[in-house]
Amino acid sequence: MNSKRVSYIMIGALAALVLAIIGGAYAASTVLQKQADTLNALKLKHEVLEEEKVGLAKAKKDVEKYSSLERIAKTIVPQDKDQAETVREIVKLASDSGMRPSSITFPASTLGSTPGAKPTAGGASNLTQLTPVSGNPGLYLLPITISQDASAPVSYSQFINFLSRLEQNRRTAQVSSIVLQPSPQNRNTLSFTLTVDKYIKP
Repeated sequence: MNSKRVSYIMIGALAALVLAIIGGAYAASTVLQKQADTLNALKLKHEVLEEEKVGLAKAKKDVEKYSSLERIAKTIVPQDKDQAETVREIVKLASDSGMRPSSITFPASTLGSTPGAKPTAGGASNLTQLTPVSGNPGLYLLPITISQDASAPVSYSQFINFLSRLEQNRRTAQVSSIVLQPSPQNRNTLSFTLTVDKYIKP
């Protein structure tokens, strides 16, 4: 084998080695890039999980912080229109004021008036008799009419006492209208018709 042929073989081997090195470097670069992309994705996922963890911890603290407010809100604004309980409370307030109302009435119910209509879920929480409160989504109003007729008039002080108790009661928070009629027999006594609003957040 002459030197020229050996030289060609060496040049070929060197070229093959260079190509192998270039191919190996490219393959290693590709693997490293994939590993870097995977590492970046894992870092990003870790950061997201950390943010969610911090957010969850804050949410738990907020739930604990505001749970008492939620209980107070449920106490102030009933979640049902339990009419029997409302009547009992009004009668007790009247009794504590030294009087007894002649009548306590609610708006006419439309429940069951539509043939084939299904009852609203929640039983006592259905929306019949209720009026939506403007500007407060989910809040409803149930007007209650309390009357004291002329055959059983009450004193002015009894009426004022009853009115004050009504306005402090959680189920009947607002008196929206008052009609007074002094007794012709005794000007110190009167009959009345009150409209009291009960707020409900089903």
